[in-house]
Amino acid sequence: MIDLDKPRHECGVFGAYTPGEQAARVTFFALHALQHRGQESAGICSSDGRTAHIHKAMGLVSNVFNEENLAPLKGELAIGHTRYSTTGGAHLRNAQPYLIETLHGPLGVAHNGNLINAPQLRRDLLQRGIGLTSSSDSEVMTLMLAGAPGETMEQRITACMRQWRGAYSIVVLTPRAIYAARDPWGFRPLVWGRLPAAHDGDGAGGLAVASESCALSTIGATHEGEVHQGEIVRLDASGFHRTQAVAPERGALCTFEHIYFARPDSIWDGHVIHHVRQQLGVQLARESHVDADVVCGVPDSATPAAMGYSRESGVPISEVLIKNRYIGRTFIQPSDRLRKSGVRLKFNVLAENVQGKRVILIDDSIVRGNTSGPLVKMVREAGAREIHLRITCPPIAHPCYMGVDMATHDELIAHRMSVAQMRAHIGCDTLAFLSMEGMMRAIGRAGGYCNACFTGRYPLPLEDIPDKQVFEGVFG
Repeated sequence: MIDLDKPRHECGVFGAYTPGEQAARVTFFALHALQHRGQESAGICSSDGRTAHIHKAMGLVSNVFNEENLAPLKGELAIGHTRYSTTGGAHLRNAQPYLIETLHGPLGVAHNGNLINAPQLRRDLLQRGIGLTSSSDSEVMTLMLAGAPGETMEQRITACMRQWRGAYSIVVLTPRAIYAARDPWGFRPLVWGRLPAAHDGDGAGGLAVASESCALSTIGATHEGEVHQGEIVRLDASGFHRTQAVAPERGALCTFEHIYFARPDSIWDGHVIHHVRQQLGVQLARESHVDADVVCGVPDSATPAAMGYSRESGVPISEVLIKNRYIGRTFIQPSDRLRKSGVRLKFNVLAENVQGKRVILIDDSIVRGNTSGPLVKMVREAGAREIHLRITCPPIAHPCYMGVDMATHDELIAHRMSVAQMRAHIGCDTLAFLSMEGMMRAIGRAGGYCNACFTGRYPLPLEDIPDKQVFEGVFG
């Protein structure tokens, strides 16, 4: 896969109860809407009330599934998963959902997030003689659920939630119901909605849960709201049921859902992502405007911010970078000559839009610093007279331990360099980052978010977080 210098998410999860309709087919289209959250593997697990069925493989949703392997996934209940992992974890054995047989029948699990106490939980299972086949904390969660005490699945999930520490949005398949749960800090998103009746309004409609509201829209479901922090929900023939399993902690929603991860048409924390990204651009224009002839965003996530910057500053917006939206989805490794081309495999410049002009180039983030320099060089070689780089978040100086591949301290350019040093390294005329205050003003909240990658202040005690290298390859 062509690697750009961006923070990388793990996965998207989905679950549905679809009376009168094959749930796996609905799940397939929902996973398409969540493809941006993970492109390494995809899987669907279904239940017909007696037997569970599963198919998963490496690759994109459209490559993994076809009519032939979807047809056997029978039943009105299904969960699905799209996965991204860190280095070392891109193996079929880590693909999700997981499906195992238990005392209570088949159990399927799909997970988005990262448990910071996964190494200890893993050791506990091994000491009890329970074998593990993967390096994923999601398998640990599956096996814990299989052996958890309790008469009901809500009780068993609750027992596990009291032991899990970290970020998780999880969907669970049982023979007759779908369950979903969200960690008490609310790190990862999880929303729910209602489906219309399958046959022209005849009979009851279905229910669905998803990582993002865009998946609900794709399958024609309404967006009813979020699964709350520390909550379990159940979807089955009796309807939608909520259980507050553990007390919610102080909110620690991931800011990067707004900045980069979520699809622009999704709703996160009550705000449409596209609108928030426009407001990030507005705040940038207020904080760090510079005289220029044209403003443009690095596609696609920074395009709305460029729109906001242009509207606030009066500098006309123009398309400068053309993105090849398919090259980044290939797993074919480029030759040495093509590898040296770097971002040229991903972007081309419209030279006539920059020749002799002062350009404001807006991007969503700088992580390792290995993409911004080549981008700036490309725009300058196309004839730009000045290039002013503006970033829609503060400098990323600290790793994430809650399920985002944000690199290590040593790899993060903002941890090693000042803004002035970064500007010289990148080669732009000026460089400015959005302030923390400006970012939260754009989001519309003063608190309730995790900003540890900017501040180094983590929502969980640092002594509970082992070195990041422990987690290479184990994220959900």
